[in-house]
Amino acid sequence: MNVFAYPEPLADLVMAFSRLPGIGPKTAGRLAFYLLRHEDVALKLAGAAERALREITACEICGNYTDVQPCRICAAANRDRTMLCVVEQARDVASLEKTGEYNGYYHVLGGVLSPLDGIGPDQLNIASLLRRLTGVNEVVFALNPTVEGEATAAYLSGLLKPLGATVSRIAHGLPVGGDLEYADEVTIARALEGRRRL
Repeated sequence: MNVFAYPEPLADLVMAFSRLPGIGPKTAGRLAFYLLRHEDVALKLAGAAERALREITACEICGNYTDVQPCRICAAANRDRTMLCVVEQARDVASLEKTGEYNGYYHVLGGVLSPLDGIGPDQLNIASLLRRLTGVNEVVFALNPTVEGEATAAYLSGLLKPLGATVSRIAHGLPVGGDLEYADEVTIARALEGRRRL
């Protein structure tokens, strides 16, 4: 799609959409033209984005996105204070909360260790994690099963175990409804490692 054929404001809108993850040039063009035809949607989108940028900050305790300090999860008295789940990004908290299976607190690292990208321990929310361990019996790592996620889990485990915390990791393996034929070797190996008795 040649954005140079568009008037400059429209080309800028298409380029802005194409910078979003998972949005290619054709989809960016469709979205831009849709917003031009539906002014009410465009204004609501612009207003919602502006409000989110103005009102959403990181929780001073866990690092999750919030509009109040501390966030609603950290402020909840009915959660299990002995458990702390460590995640990469704030969006991971929402994914875990949807399950309704975890009732402890969270800690958002803000990424994972990635020396090639210049992300070391000092760029992550690790110091505040270490300060939060009083009264915590178990730290659960819910990091993505990537090379960086595994390295981050190993690094943090090395820091936390000497402090007396039990360290665990969520299981990885085949998704419900998945087919062994289409699973890669690493996924199958993780599924075997995480097996449990019936």
